[in-house]
Amino acid sequence: MNMKEIIDKKKNKTELSKEEIEYFIKNYTNDKIPDYQASALVMAIYLNGMTENELTYLTMAMANSGEKLDLSKLGNVVDKHSTGGVGDKVTLILIPIIASLGIPVAKMSGRGLGFTGGTADKIEAIPGYKTMLNQKEFIQNVQKIGVSLITQTSNLAPADKKIYALRDFISCTDSIPLIASSIMSKKIASGANKIVLDVTCGSGAFMKNKEEAIELSKQMEQIGEKVGKETVCVITNMEEPLGYSVGNNLEIIETINFLQGRMQEDVKKVVLEIGSQMIKLSTKKEFVTSKEERIIIPNEMEEKEEIKKYKEQMLQVIQNGKAFEKFKQLIKNQGGDISYLENIDKFTKAQYIEPIYSSKSGIVDKLDAGIIGKTSCKLGAGRNTKEDNIDMSAGITLEKKVGSTVEKGEILAYLHTNKKEIIKEAKEEIEKAYNIK
Repeated sequence: MNMKEIIDKKKNKTELSKEEIEYFIKNYTNDKIPDYQASALVMAIYLNGMTENELTYLTMAMANSGEKLDLSKLGNVVDKHSTGGVGDKVTLILIPIIASLGIPVAKMSGRGLGFTGGTADKIEAIPGYKTMLNQKEFIQNVQKIGVSLITQTSNLAPADKKIYALRDFISCTDSIPLIASSIMSKKIASGANKIVLDVTCGSGAFMKNKEEAIELSKQMEQIGEKVGKETVCVITNMEEPLGYSVGNNLEIIETINFLQGRMQEDVKKVVLEIGSQMIKLSTKKEFVTSKEERIIIPNEMEEKEEIKKYKEQMLQVIQNGKAFEKFKQLIKNQGGDISYLENIDKFTKAQYIEPIYSSKSGIVDKLDAGIIGKTSCKLGAGRNTKEDNIDMSAGITLEKKVGSTVEKGEILAYLHTNKKEIIKEAKEEIEKAYNIK
């Protein structure tokens, strides 16, 4: 067995065996296969796709390439993952809600790269909060207070990290099978036995339309079924930013407001949809969700009574303050300064907070999440490379969203930045993001 033979097989659309895929993953992870050969195989996969068997073999080989978490001591753990989006603070809101309902939440989150922000970065906007914990500390925290959020360890699915970097370099990041195997390998390695996936689609997501999101969902659900991990996908809209804030400090403030009952409607909808599925899976000991119910498109299917009940339970713990108290408990337990949660004015503000005025009257017909996300990144809120530093105070707050009535001269949004030189360009970009009719 050698790489030339493996590349030839995939180039000619012949199914790779389990042994061939494991050979590639093991040796590439250990630096025994050069990048040029790995690139050739990845490109062949990109062009020719993967069979169900190949997808399963690849996912499990990447999941087994490093350490795997054992969460069996915690009971029936349900994990949640988002494919990413602009203004996506759903995880931060959800985990204290779910934990306050008595369901253990052991969450490993990634960092942001590009215009899709990372949950680990956002929670570190709270001074003192430690995202770097070892496996023992992680599990002990969940046992103690029912919830912990940490960043992914370097030894978790290391093969995926190498292949992801390679995909980025050779412009193969949008391969649906490679996205599916990347996400699922990390979820499997993270130790959860049940998984809810928020598959975003639109200008502010990797999947640009609903059809692509459905295809990705099908492939991840198939992987889950083959490896014994019950997986449910919820397809959500990312045509416009989620909520009214984009940027780390700004999104943490919006999270605090939400947990105190000041809920943004679009965020509320996604939180309740994802959260209700997490509760549903946590209460089931066996695979009881039919295939037809494992890919959920809100507003396109009838809502069952049990889902309505779960949503009511979530709203109740927000209204009675239990969710916010659990959030404070999480932050304090991992070294964070909870005085910032009690007084949001303590968060550092950007030196320049500049309004963007509307040049015309009408109704906001479209708000391009992709442009908003990329502009926020330029302002300092995101990374273009893993080595870039993030300005926690930078970002964008929106005053008007799709459906809003706007008068000429009214404020559409504010930009927050410490980069004076970028203000003019950023204002022009944000104006372009708005389509007013």
